[in-house]
Amino acid sequence: MFQLGKTIISEDILEKEFVCNLSACKGACCVDGDAGAPLSLEETKILESIYPQIKPYLRPEGIEAIERLGTWVEGTEQDLETPLINNKDCAYVIFDGDTALCGIEQAYNEGIVDWKKPVSCHLYPIRIKDFSEFAAVNYDRWDICDPACALGKELQVPVYQFVKEALIRRFGENWYTELEKVAKELAEERKR
Repeated sequence: MFQLGKTIISEDILEKEFVCNLSACKGACCVDGDAGAPLSLEETKILESIYPQIKPYLRPEGIEAIERLGTWVEGTEQDLETPLINNKDCAYVIFDGDTALCGIEQAYNEGIVDWKKPVSCHLYPIRIKDFSEFAAVNYDRWDICDPACALGKELQVPVYQFVKEALIRRFGENWYTELEKVAKELAEERKR
């Protein structure tokens, strides 16, 4: 672990390799698990405001879940998260054949909304836990992502590089530039 500004970062995000491999996993992270995608308070307001624009992209069962539960829910530990369909699929999931995709991101890609998706989804496999004085930045290892780990290793792409856009979105360009410096220093230390 190391500190960068007001973040405490697991070295795993620098040392482990990862590149999503949708053709292998079929978007399992969006349909497996026991909770929706983590959301910030600001993101709950965004979801409420863009729901009418993204609704046409969603599956009927997703619409039903959202209209019954809300555009976001409070989880078991009072965390804010996306609602689920039958405690499984994220309500915002759509399918291209048998591959799970994000309906919000589809609307974004088509220029309908200007918000890509929850930052927690964009950051995956990194998970961030906010505390009063700092944010913990960790690599979330999940066996459904084994194909992504294998592809990352093959392509030699560290986790932090794979999620560069999302890290910049969450922490800013300057923070990411500092992270790259730390990664370079650690890599040089390992060579010695």
